[in-house]
Amino acid sequence: MSSRLLLLDTASLYFRAFYGVPDSIRAADGRPVNAVRGMLDFLATLQDRYEPEAVVAAWDDDWRPAWRVELLDTYKTHRVADPEAGIEETPDLLAHQVPLIAEALTLAGATVVGAPEAEADDVIGTLVNRWETGIDVVTGDRDLFQLVDDARDVRVLYTARGVGKHDVVNAAWVREKYGVEPQQYVDFAVMRGDASDGLPGVKGIGDKTAAALLNEYADLDGIRAAAADPSSSLRPRIRQSLLDSSDYIDAAVRVVTVRPDLDLDDPVTGVIDEAALRAFGEQWNVAGPVDRLLASVRT
Repeated sequence: MSSRLLLLDTASLYFRAFYGVPDSIRAADGRPVNAVRGMLDFLATLQDRYEPEAVVAAWDDDWRPAWRVELLDTYKTHRVADPEAGIEETPDLLAHQVPLIAEALTLAGATVVGAPEAEADDVIGTLVNRWETGIDVVTGDRDLFQLVDDARDVRVLYTARGVGKHDVVNAAWVREKYGVEPQQYVDFAVMRGDASDGLPGVKGIGDKTAAALLNEYADLDGIRAAAADPSSSLRPRIRQSLLDSSDYIDAAVRVVTVRPDLDLDDPVTGVIDEAALRAFGEQWNVAGPVDRLLASVRT
């Protein structure tokens, strides 16, 4: 495989579409289709700019896998709508649109891919590991910066400022933003913590301290060895925090690291079903975005 692959962190994008496009966009039956419209426009924008050979919509078959929760019970706790069922909090006006988004993406030639007990991040990690070179990962999730690899031309199209204004994240971007290398990002995130994922971090260690420690000791193994060595130059407060957080660090590294080894088929170039996609557009009042999407693959 040598052509370009576009990997979509689908839930990240459809939540952005839902909150970014007015819910006054409705189908004939009155149901909102703003997230559907937004997703089609997002894909049109990305295809027009990057001309991918294949598009994969990575799916959260399990948005909060039990094995991650067993390692770290705070993982994504604040996003749980039903603690007993482990259901993610999803606005009612979005929930009915999710299957429509999967249908639309499939008709548009994207391959929708999920896996049991795995998040979309793990699907993305596995496919990045499989594809030879030339990969763009579209996400608003900083954890996927760990996949950036200039040697293989693996970039993250980071959508925090919007899909139309996304940042193209390579190693230089990560260094400029955080002061670490992409391969250090997992260790950086574990120490700093991330409230959006329920990662408490190591007490007293923020972005700057985490980056400084990684620059001095290379990785968490080196940092923890220094913490265990009374003769090292670590400040006493930082040393004690690292020692006190030993169990958390063990668990959090495994939680944050995306899986590279899911049992997935190789991504393929999808086939656009133009007639069915146009019919979908008419049915759900998204004919304009469908036109833009079809035009994006013809340029």
